[in-house]
Amino acid sequence: MRDTLGIDDVEKLRKINMALIERVERSMDQQGNAFSLFQTAIGLEAQVRQRTDELTSALRRIEQTNRALNAAKEAAEAANISKTRFIAAASHDVLQPLNAAHLSISALADLQTSDQGKKLARQVEQSLDTMNELLRTLLDIAKLDSGVMKPDIVNLPLDALLGSLSSDFQQIAAAKGLHIRFRPTDAIVRSDRGMLRRVLQNIISNAIHYTSRGGVLIGARKRGALLRIDIVDTGIGIAEDQYEAIFEEFHRGTMPAGGELGGTPGLGLGLSIVQRMVSALGHHITFTSRPGHGTAFHLYVPFGQPDLVRGQTREYAPRLPISNHLFGANVLLIENDRSVMEAMLTLLESWHCSVRIASHSSEAIGLLADPAWRPDIVIADQHLDHGDLGSVTIEHIRYYLRRQLPALIVTADPSAGLEARCRTREIEVMYKPLKPAEFRALVEHLLAAGRVE
Repeated sequence: MRDTLGIDDVEKLRKINMALIERVERSMDQQGNAFSLFQTAIGLEAQVRQRTDELTSALRRIEQTNRALNAAKEAAEAANISKTRFIAAASHDVLQPLNAAHLSISALADLQTSDQGKKLARQVEQSLDTMNELLRTLLDIAKLDSGVMKPDIVNLPLDALLGSLSSDFQQIAAAKGLHIRFRPTDAIVRSDRGMLRRVLQNIISNAIHYTSRGGVLIGARKRGALLRIDIVDTGIGIAEDQYEAIFEEFHRGTMPAGGELGGTPGLGLGLSIVQRMVSALGHHITFTSRPGHGTAFHLYVPFGQPDLVRGQTREYAPRLPISNHLFGANVLLIENDRSVMEAMLTLLESWHCSVRIASHSSEAIGLLADPAWRPDIVIADQHLDHGDLGSVTIEHIRYYLRRQLPALIVTADPSAGLEARCRTREIEVMYKPLKPAEFRALVEHLLAAGRVE
């Protein structure tokens, strides 16, 4: 063995040493990377735990919010149900005594012999009319806002509706020295009969109220796929700064300086109910106006199909009877509200009718057992004692008598469903509180038609 290393041996040892150093460094790097990964894993775990806690907290808050929203929704639904029940009760319980007052004051007015007595009776009647208009409008607004009043969309001839409105407004316009013209049309539109009539009635009423010279023109023309109904007046017009306010509740138009347009002051609810009904119908309304020159309202409604027009409910306007068809008429009155029944009885007897009274279906049928007395017409409330319905009771009476007896439902609960059922059964419908002149005109018409048949 040699005591000294050669150059080759030294080189080999150097290489071995370098290899060992690289291995050690590589091992240390790997350990360092592992330690870094370990530290990173610990950091990520902490972040995941933090995010998980935050997410859990957020989910708890969302659950609490959802529970609060559900509770609020249930409270709102309960409140809406209560509101609906109140509206239904108000429609009946508030309007019933008002109806009795209307009928009673009409009968009382007929008994007055002095001018002072007649004047006082007219004043009371006007006050009742104002109260009726206010209550019915407020109830309609509440029904529309709560979704209780829903339109019954049908195909209907516009000309028949305009003809009915013409009968209503000709005398009112003439009393103010105004001209009112309804242009004839053969258009069929799709809308709710009662709601469309109310919309047009309120706009025309406003037009007459705020016009002192000239008149009002009502017509219709095609505009694209829609029919535009125009109500144009020559009144005081609407100032531009009032454009948005006119559709607000209790907003009244500004009278001209030093001028009074005459007539009974409005309640400021006419256009408010118009806007709500137009929205419920899915129609569209616009207007243009020039202060001092007049206003034009434009109502856009869809066209209907002529072959799908339903049988029409006839429209009646107050009119003086040509002859007294009521004299000696046998009237079967079915009414369960005592005050309304007594007022209706007094009014009918003042018209020289022979009246028999029942409060429910069985009692009404029982009155027919007397062969010496047969009704010429049935007048019934819709909601009777024992849960009976006036429309069903009328069907039972017609079946018993084997004839299509003229019949009229008088109710304080407006219903599109009731109108549809009565229309198919040829039963007329009027809503309380009744206007005695309109009530008499309709009863006389039904009696005359029944005698012709």
